[in-house]
Amino acid sequence: MSAYEEWTERAMCAQTDPERFFPELGGTAAAARRICSRCEVKAACLEYALKNNEPYGVWGGLTRQERRRMKRSS
Repeated sequence: MSAYEEWTERAMCAQTDPERFFPELGGTAAAARRICSRCEVKAACLEYALKNNEPYGVWGGLTRQERRRMKRSS
C-alpha cells in the first residue's frame, strides 16, 4: 500500500459526499472546511495537494486559491 493510499483510507472526506469538496464556481467551501477541521489526516492531505499542484477542490481545508497563495508566500 502506498503512503497516499494509507492516509486517504483514514480521511473523513472518503466517508462523505465528494461534491462537498468541489464546490461550484462562486460556491462555498464551508461544508468541506468543517469536515477537514475534524480530520486526522488534514496535514497529509494538504501536503499532498501542495506537492502535486492539485488544481481543483478543497484539500487539507484549503481551496485552490488559498493553496496558491500559500505556495507563493513560501
